[in-house]
Amino acid sequence: MTTLLMPAPEPAPRSSAPRMPKGLSDSAALPTAPARALPGFHGAVSEFKRHLLEATLTQSGGNRTRAARALGLQRTYLLRLIREFEIRVPPAAMAPRRGEASARPAQTR
Repeated sequence: MTTLLMPAPEPAPRSSAPRMPKGLSDSAALPTAPARALPGFHGAVSEFKRHLLEATLTQSGGNRTRAARALGLQRTYLLRLIREFEIRVPPAAMAPRRGEASARPAQTR
């Protein structure tokens, strides 16, 4: 029976970083930030929804119909979410309706 000899694995390169004393974990030596409670899954989802709604409403100039369309939501559902998250929306700038005179004064030449 023939035995194959494999070369020994090369040792891992040594780090120039100082070694931690025995008994201390790596995380114990790291500076810690003040403890802050994470919002949890549902809290994080709520924060994301609120941020998305606020950003879309800002981008649409406060026009709820345009914001709902951009989000792929029914306007009534968007209004419900705005109430639920207590989002303050400035009144949208009113565009003149078809057939109505423009609110701007007529330009003279």
